[in-house]
Amino acid sequence: MIETFIEIGLFAMLVFTAFAIVKTDRLFAVVMLSGVFSLLSALLFVALDAVDVAFTEAAVGAGISTVLMLGTIALTSRTEKKSSISSPLPFIVVLITGAALVYGTIDMPNFGDPMAPAQQHLAPEFLQGSLEDVEIANVVTTILASYRGYDTLGETAVVFTAGIGVLLLLSGLGRRRKDEDEEDA
Repeated sequence: MIETFIEIGLFAMLVFTAFAIVKTDRLFAVVMLSGVFSLLSALLFVALDAVDVAFTEAAVGAGISTVLMLGTIALTSRTEKKSSISSPLPFIVVLITGAALVYGTIDMPNFGDPMAPAQQHLAPEFLQGSLEDVEIANVVTTILASYRGYDTLGETAVVFTAGIGVLLLLSGLGRRRKDEDEEDA
């Protein structure tokens, strides 16, 4: 029962933080609130017993993303430039996407249901095959390093590529600012 209250409390803080991000004009505050959002997400994942996902969210979402965004702010403007065009299209797209996601989750089994297909077919296979197939006693390590090895490699490649892309963008922006400063002088 207490776990449910903790999860509801964390989710409420996530919603509050999301609204604060949307309403804030100062980019530094937006970046800091985004880091808080990522840490709250990581806490929620820990409460849901998904520690590996929580670790990734904390490292990528709150760690490297915050650092890269702070670096971007250092090279660009500190405040958001308001758009003069207001369109309902983004709101409509979000509503349609949200409705599709809700519709897609209607047939899902309840959280932790022992009769769920993943518990009936995949879990016994992984638990029994872990030691025999890979000869590693830790089932989580077996799943991440062997059964999902290509997936983990792909995730690592995506994060690495994104980091290199952001660094290239920031280095180009820094050179342009330096050239503009020299022209102004």
